[in-house]
Amino acid sequence: MDNILSLTKDNIQQVVDASMQQIVVLAFWAQPQEQSVAMLRTLEQIAAQNAGRFVLAKVDCEAELEIANYFRIQSLPTTLVLDKGQPVDGFAGLQDAAQVTAMLDKHLPPMWQLQLAQAKALLALSQVSAEDLATAAVLLKEAHTGSNQAGEVSLVLADVYLMQGELVLAQAMLEKVGLADQDGYYQSLKAKLALALDAADTPEIRDLQQKFEQNPTDLVLLLELSKALHAAHRDDEALELLFGVLSKDLGAENGTVKQVFMEVLTALGQGNPIANQYRRKLYTLLY
Repeated sequence: MDNILSLTKDNIQQVVDASMQQIVVLAFWAQPQEQSVAMLRTLEQIAAQNAGRFVLAKVDCEAELEIANYFRIQSLPTTLVLDKGQPVDGFAGLQDAAQVTAMLDKHLPPMWQLQLAQAKALLALSQVSAEDLATAAVLLKEAHTGSNQAGEVSLVLADVYLMQGELVLAQAMLEKVGLADQDGYYQSLKAKLALALDAADTPEIRDLQQKFEQNPTDLVLLLELSKALHAAHRDDEALELLFGVLSKDLGAENGTVKQVFMEVLTALGQGNPIANQYRRKLYTLLY
């Protein structure tokens, strides 16, 4: 169902049924009544900004007088909040956006719960693409902040990080989960993380690490190790190695160290917390 629609005799039962699962806001208006038109525009803006949190059902009282009479509308504009088929709140007359939002917030679920539900819906698709994972990650990061780092959000976000191969971020997220939320889902994610970390510790990386320990000034070897770590999604380690050199010499290995450092940052993308951390570190060297 659209989150903004016109209520008619043909779809009223469908909308009432929808109110069993989701808040419906009824906006009673008529074109000749200027205040009702202004109120309708405000409600449409709020509905667009809160897409998914409630359904706005517009009732043109000139065309749908029976519906207006059924709800005993005495004046325009009138706005009603419908929950489980019954009016539970509302007001007559014109109100500004802040007043309307304050009233709706008493009845609507928090935005973070909607974002969590949207992310879970993406992850439940039969085939989850990289784009789906990226969208889910954005939704969950916002939900994580909005929910004051709720455990149920942390777990799903950690799961997405694991699917993306972001092992450091997944590990950091799981470490924030409190005892109360360390359920079966948490344990399964810990097991997935352990397996992923084992898989990322390849013989090639171990061999390069051993050689680098014996030759810590060999920048060609350092570059090979950094690229191998990045390929294994161990980006924090790769960037730390590269930054250690750059902090002493920005032009190391004829600029190749800085080039590889920037390539890793670019591959991680703008929203990646690890990339953002090392971008800030680089800026302190540059400026």
